[in-house]
Amino acid sequence: MHWRTPCSPKLKKSQDANLQLFSIESNLKSYKYGTMKNTLLLFLLWMATPVISQVKSTSSIQNKGKFFLYWGWNRGYYSDSDITFKGADYDFTLKDVKAADRPTPFTVKDYFHPAHLSTPQTNYRIGYFFKENYTISLGVDHMKYVVAQNQNVPFEGRIDEAYGMDTSSSVDLTAEFLKFEHTDGLNLISLEISRFDAIGAFFGLDKENFQIHATEGIGLGVMLPRTNSTLLSKERYDAFHLSGFGLSARVGIDLTFYKYFFVMTELKTGYIYMPDIRTTQSVSDSARQSFGYLEPTLVIGGRFSIF
Repeated sequence: MHWRTPCSPKLKKSQDANLQLFSIESNLKSYKYGTMKNTLLLFLLWMATPVISQVKSTSSIQNKGKFFLYWGWNRGYYSDSDITFKGADYDFTLKDVKAADRPTPFTVKDYFHPAHLSTPQTNYRIGYFFKENYTISLGVDHMKYVVAQNQNVPFEGRIDEAYGMDTSSSVDLTAEFLKFEHTDGLNLISLEISRFDAIGAFFGLDKENFQIHATEGIGLGVMLPRTNSTLLSKERYDAFHLSGFGLSARVGIDLTFYKYFFVMTELKTGYIYMPDIRTTQSVSDSARQSFGYLEPTLVIGGRFSIF
């Protein structure tokens, strides 16, 4: 017969804490591994495209001089971020803050009705083929960024004693202390340079009315978030504000039908730096943060000639 010794409350609490710490560390390692894996995938696809494109296309379709536009949807995955908050009676930094996107549940109304097109996480862009294989484009990545509530994070800095906050070395991100999200949204307005290569012949699928393109590009733009922030019960600032800049690199596959219509999926990665985030109605209150992101997208669009 085996006897099980009762576990003391202190020991059980310690074991639960260790399990929670192990879970957080495992998730962090998993995220870092996933980020490295996706970055490597982007690099390998970028290196492979010129080789694949050496297989000559037999199609007579010409893209130089054409315009294109598209609309679609995205998901967002973000690295942990240090966020600094400054005001007249506080100056502190929250370390390794976790955040996620907030995708809208799918309904035909929310995703396709003209009056609701900005409700989901969306991408839209217009561009021009200035060479047969190269485009320049201007567009918006409307992502969403939501700091997870009730997480415990390291705290550095000061908050005036009048707020009654216990911030010795860490703090819980409760609704009473902080709600922080870019849900209207995390808007990157960017200029992109991209390359398109017809690769259908490589797979024996080079048809007049169906083409496959590999595409890759880089982008640079400004961040125009509409931040929903409730900090220390202060009144939030509810307007768009130019807050910083973003960099991006992308690879994708484009399927073109009947010369003019296409469906494209991309994997984009990048870096966002926002040193001037408005948080409350007071101009003396602001936040600063930077983070990396991964953004898979699916878009539909068309190509057309004007001249």
